[in-house]
Amino acid sequence: MALIEVMDHLARAQDSGVDRGMGSYHLVHGWGASYPETTGYIIPTMLAAAERTGRDDLRSRALEAADWLVGIQRKEGGWQGGRVGEERPAVVFNTAQVVRGMMAAEDATGNKRYRDAAIRACDWIVEVQEPDGSWARHNFLGERRVYDTYVSAPLLHMAKRTGNETYRIAALRNLEWVLSRQAANGWFADADNTRKHNDRPITHTIAYTIDGAIECHVHTGDASYLKAAERPARVLLERFMQHGVLNGRYDAHWIGSEAAINTGCAQLAIAWARLHALTGDVAWQQGCVRMVRWLLAVQALSCKGPMDMHGAVTGSFPLWGRYEKFACPNWAQKYLADALLCAEGSMPRY
Repeated sequence: MALIEVMDHLARAQDSGVDRGMGSYHLVHGWGASYPETTGYIIPTMLAAAERTGRDDLRSRALEAADWLVGIQRKEGGWQGGRVGEERPAVVFNTAQVVRGMMAAEDATGNKRYRDAAIRACDWIVEVQEPDGSWARHNFLGERRVYDTYVSAPLLHMAKRTGNETYRIAALRNLEWVLSRQAANGWFADADNTRKHNDRPITHTIAYTIDGAIECHVHTGDASYLKAAERPARVLLERFMQHGVLNGRYDAHWIGSEAAINTGCAQLAIAWARLHALTGDVAWQQGCVRMVRWLLAVQALSCKGPMDMHGAVTGSFPLWGRYEKFACPNWAQKYLADALLCAEGSMPRY
């Protein structure tokens, strides 16, 4: 039931706008414009949920979103940052998340136009990589960030699919730079999506970094990426199991601040499920199950609000927390759905 409810919310997100992308719901301002990045990585979730629930409408919606994204791909191969109508330039991180959707759409249909779009995107990502292996000029705020492990993972996936070794080389160069930014206690420098608070990144981007490193281990077999993911994941697991909740931000000494960020919580549940599958350590699975139960309690509160938010989780808990205040970001719903699938033993593929 929880999976159906969150997918119904995402269906409303798609139907609320003027295109077949997905925006987010705000309790004051209503539905926003479509967000290409998050629409991209919602596609695999919709396809997985369609398979799990037998709902063909979710499959159709996912492919409509994929077709829309192909139609708005930039000439250079990337996809814009931000939301439609903001006229932002192409961004590496956002583009890589659409690549995930293109791979899923190709696998669902066999249509090579999705692969062609993904290849154009990956070629551009490789072209604009910095000499040190990071991405900066064509990334959000022009900053290098370690959560681009979540870019390296689809690059490695595409390297396998296409045989293009340049994608793999670019990913490994980025991962070398990322590992150089990790402290002995597992904390990553340059992990936030702001300049002001980069000394205490949000769990959303910390979890991107962790999950991306896990995916990169799966694609390469390199144990150093798994170790890099396990160290911060273990700290956050212990914090959660001890206190029953996580803060939204953590500094270099793992001291937390601000309200819980539901997106990051769901992403960590997914990462813990992946680590359980890889290591067999039951502590990871226990953390995943407990976190999913916590998220379900937050989701249940949505029925007290307007119909358009039913089935969703808010950006923060409580909903007036600083991250996505009073809003139900569509990426939080994507990761809630993925966490629910993980709790049932279905690992995300893209």
